[in-house]
Amino acid sequence: MNVKQKQNDSFKNLLPYVVLAMVVLVVVFALNMQGSTVNELTTGELMTELQENNVTEIAITPKSDESIYYVEGKLEGYKETESFTARVVGSELDNVLTLIEENNIEDYDTNADPGSSPFLYILVNVLPLVLLVVVMYFLFMKLANSNKSSMDFGRSKARLSNENDKKNFKDVAGLKEEKEEVAELIDFLKNPKKFEKLGARIPKGVLLVGPPGTGKTLLAKAIAGEANVPFFFISGSDFVELFVGVGASRVRDMFKEAKRNAPCIIFIDEIDAVGRQRGTGLGGGHDEREQTLNQLLTEMDGFGENEGIIIIAATNRPDVLDPALLRPGRFDRQVTVSLPDANEREAILKVHAKNKIIDKSVNLANLSLRTPGFSGADLENLLNEAALLAVRRNKNAITMDEIDEATDRVLLGPAKTTRKITDKEKKLVSLHEAGHAVIGLKLEDAQEVHKITIIPRGMAGGYTMMLPKEEKIAVHTKDELLAQITGLLGGRVSEEMFLNEISTGASDDIKRATKIARSMVTEYGMSDLGPVQYEEKSEGVFLGRDYTKAKNFSDQVALEIDKETRKIIEECYEKAKKIIADNKDLIFKLSDALMKYETITKEQIESIVKYGEIKPVEEAPKEDNNSGEEKTETKKTRKTKSSENEE
Repeated sequence: MNVKQKQNDSFKNLLPYVVLAMVVLVVVFALNMQGSTVNELTTGELMTELQENNVTEIAITPKSDESIYYVEGKLEGYKETESFTARVVGSELDNVLTLIEENNIEDYDTNADPGSSPFLYILVNVLPLVLLVVVMYFLFMKLANSNKSSMDFGRSKARLSNENDKKNFKDVAGLKEEKEEVAELIDFLKNPKKFEKLGARIPKGVLLVGPPGTGKTLLAKAIAGEANVPFFFISGSDFVELFVGVGASRVRDMFKEAKRNAPCIIFIDEIDAVGRQRGTGLGGGHDEREQTLNQLLTEMDGFGENEGIIIIAATNRPDVLDPALLRPGRFDRQVTVSLPDANEREAILKVHAKNKIIDKSVNLANLSLRTPGFSGADLENLLNEAALLAVRRNKNAITMDEIDEATDRVLLGPAKTTRKITDKEKKLVSLHEAGHAVIGLKLEDAQEVHKITIIPRGMAGGYTMMLPKEEKIAVHTKDELLAQITGLLGGRVSEEMFLNEISTGASDDIKRATKIARSMVTEYGMSDLGPVQYEEKSEGVFLGRDYTKAKNFSDQVALEIDKETRKIIEECYEKAKKIIADNKDLIFKLSDALMKYETITKEQIESIVKYGEIKPVEEAPKEDNNSGEEKTETKKTRKTKSSENEE
């Protein structure tokens, strides 16, 4: 049945091209006929032209039902598009043939009687009618199908997941607490009587909230896979159309189809596209979206019952959702799917590394420590970029070099190695990055320096990779925030102190430092103004809140906020000056190393701090004689073993 359907579809797709080819042929034939000239001659005129030897081409075609012959040809002086035609009675044909033989006309032909060939008769008379009927039939069928599809305009676009795309909890790395939170949904779908016995009502809706790429969609698929129930999935934007009422019709049809397949799961991705607050925005409400939302609210918890249907939705903007959507009885439970920690990142890396050839020297545990803030999608992209680089470099396995390069690509973009940089600019960037690094090395609460490079990437002329010493969820102390500001200002201080000039390279650092300082004053209560919140994080203009929000402080307080922000920046700037002035030699050593190598790693930075230069591991000073003797003995043993293997 499927093969036949595919053949019909392919034939229907081919039909318009066949019709187009026929139309082109008819047009070409008509144009040729329009440009040609046909002169009709009588039998006497034809005989005269033959006697005067003016005929250059001639063809005689008999007609079966009458003793009449059609004669076609050309005369001397005719153009290429000009010809003659004549009708000759059978009694006169012998005279015509005699004159043709006497004049020795070379281009002479006698055509067969078209009536004597049944195939030719069908081809000329029947086939055009058949083609016309076939074309008309398919045109009417296409029109009928278009009318049918227009009637299906309000049908749901929710698609049923197939068996090949089935997921389980083992396919979802990390998210231990999130899995425990949704485990009872699986129990309910498997054994609903267990809950009905105690009068427990299972949540009708579960809202998965979290940053992009954290695995919300994957978790929803795994819930359906563990419960072994049908999984309908749809995007929030699939409901909203140009015409008012279409989205509501699709919601009704979606729940109608889900009831037929209950128990089942409906997954709505990016629900904020249809579930935003009603009556908001600069231009008022949106009738189609709001009617769709109203229908969704009614279906979830209205007059009807949806037994066995659990709705799972995902969004990264829960703040814009309508309050009616989040009340008990609709989305009863919110599950926060946060960014993975170090252990979860390691598990995610192992999942994505299964189908890749990774060198034994790569330690995924260490890699997870170097990627704080990466989501599951970021980690998958990181390994994929590393695999692409390994293929490009014709390597048999992914090494740490490719992973380091891929990390930089994901964060800042590809390295611009062909860009020509002057020595002056290179010196400025090296001193700037060395300033950041020294603050990280010498300030107690600062982040740990892992890498410094002066190779341009994206919009940055260079960068210093600084990672937290201990991974935290969301809590930062005042000293840590001040250390971040001091570290951001270290590059600007280094330029000013050692080059006696400042550049635009610190613009992004100043922007980030100012944002942290203002948040400390207005949001975190970390200034002399006390624990008072003066500002909130700005909402989207589309919600219409920014134009109705009243200012919570006077102009005098606004001036004090500016003074406190400037005070924090100036204190951190002075602290950065002192640290860099006290470590002037280290700044120049790091700068010289960057000028030479362009990129230095954590181990090389530690070597510069400890020995004043980058030393290979085997050239490091010996701590005591015993350790040196042990190393010598170990080398001798290795040599002996290698010589034995060679023998």
